[in-house]
Amino acid sequence: MSASAGRGLGALIAALVLAIAALGLVAGCGDDGSESGGTTGSDPVIVLAAASLTDVLPEIDPGAEYGFAGSDALATQIREGAPADVYAAADERLSTEFFEEGLVEEPVTFATNRLVIIVPAGNPEGIRSVDDLRRDGTVVVMADEGVPVGDYTREVLASLGASSLVERAASQEDDVRAVAGKVALREADAGFAYATDAAAVADDVEAVPIPAAAQPPIRYGIAVVADSGRREAAQAFIDRVRSPEGQAALEAAGFGVP
Repeated sequence: MSASAGRGLGALIAALVLAIAALGLVAGCGDDGSESGGTTGSDPVIVLAAASLTDVLPEIDPGAEYGFAGSDALATQIREGAPADVYAAADERLSTEFFEEGLVEEPVTFATNRLVIIVPAGNPEGIRSVDDLRRDGTVVVMADEGVPVGDYTREVLASLGASSLVERAASQEDDVRAVAGKVALREADAGFAYATDAAAVADDVEAVPIPAAAQPPIRYGIAVVADSGRREAAQAFIDRVRSPEGQAALEAAGFGVP
């Protein structure tokens, strides 16, 4: 082979190596969503979020991988080492406690909510207030203690002098969706749920308001999980939730925004 031919072959091989390296770099940028506009790809951001966010978060970012449950149950999963990049709790106190423990980065508030009494469509028992729940034979369900909506329920009942309803409850559920489901299926005469969950099953339930003076502040906190290997992508997810588009989606679902 002549010297000029050798140099030509060497240049061709070098060009091919550079092209392959460039393709690898492009492919790598999209894997965790940090260089692309979302969390789609082969390795999506894992978001553990309160059950009341089940409908709205996938609208904001359909590319993420979600796990929805009671915020307390999700907290236990994170403490036990379950894979997660973002934690979104229905009680900002939980995310703040996590931050103090070093389990998440500093959380931010991204939504608010209200507690309501929900009853089956048509309100067959004529329930208009918490006082009506004291009537004999009225089947009431609520979330368990430790679940944010369950703790909020207990705050409301204590404020209204109706804490005895806790012991009389027919069941204590793991999350707010379970409460709404029992009332929607007419397995209970009433339950305590977020206004957003009442709206999600509006064909099957009606919401009875709770006096503003008895409403606890319900604020949702969101944070990047400290052990996440995709912090940039996780932060990008949080930024989308807090963007004007994300906040508009939350408002459309019935949430308040900070």
